[in-house]
Amino acid sequence: MNGKNRKDITPGTSVDIVLKADQRSGKLTSGTVKDILTNSSSHPHGIKVRLTDGQVGRVQVIHK
Repeated sequence: MNGKNRKDITPGTSVDIVLKADQRSGKLTSGTVKDILTNSSSHPHGIKVRLTDGQVGRVQVIHK
């Protein structure tokens, strides 16, 4: 599942995000959502979140 819809993501969800520094390479970072930073219901590049370890990026993959 992609991370473009805010309703699909809740704190505690396991996700893969792309960090700002990794946007060119597309390198993904795995983690667990702590906070959802995007206020709108959807975003074409992925919902921005903060992981439990403090890293911030846009959700690319949601793990079920």
